[in-house]
Amino acid sequence: MAPRKLAAGNWKMNGDLAALDQIDAMAEAVKGSSCDVLICPPSLLIPAMIAKGVVAVGGQDCHAAASGAHTGDISAAMLHDAGATHVILGHSERRADHHETDETVRAKALAAHRAGLIAIICLGETGDQRDGGHTLQVIAAQLAGSVPEGATAANTVIAYEPVWAIGTGRTPTIPQIAEVHARLRADLSDRLPDGAEVSLLYGGSVKGANAAEIFAIPHVDGALVGGASLKAADFLPIVAALDAA
Repeated sequence: MAPRKLAAGNWKMNGDLAALDQIDAMAEAVKGSSCDVLICPPSLLIPAMIAKGVVAVGGQDCHAAASGAHTGDISAAMLHDAGATHVILGHSERRADHHETDETVRAKALAAHRAGLIAIICLGETGDQRDGGHTLQVIAAQLAGSVPEGATAANTVIAYEPVWAIGTGRTPTIPQIAEVHARLRADLSDRLPDGAEVSLLYGGSVKGANAAEIFAIPHVDGALVGGASLKAADFLPIVAALDAA
């Protein structure tokens, strides 16, 4: 079975109730899409976005514990209870700003799986690691350390986001993206019985103008999109390019 195609938007710390008008603007185009369309807004917007019934909705993080004295955190079970279907884990901004390790991400992914959520596990190298020729080693180590036992194509998505390309306008070359995604596919196929079916997303300055070229790369099954997912006019061309891929 081929991996599911997924266009996922990460709103990060952006958006308010008025911004949900953008979801309404996506309604007709998304209804006819052959790929899965997901938006991960700030947690306060999750119930209101789910009520729209237009796109799948996910969280941007979860705690590894199911409940407890963790002020300010949200558990995977809470996200699921609110109606979320996915959760982004290990994004480079959390790895950097909150000092999250592969072990931390793996524990959160286990919690997501137990709660019935699909974990979107993010991996990516820094500019120094890329310039030093260590990209494949870094990616392989993050994959091995961040993906828990019990991961399957049904409960796990992998997103490759080179740190140096996120929000910078810089995009790796097609051969660079292809090399990483081929390595990810090979490692997943070696480790998981259904590793060939795990959806692999690319993220990092994806926009309508370059989406078709990126989606033509083998083993790129979709995108994790940041700023371009905030407005329907920017996000829908990416969805359309994935539909056509």
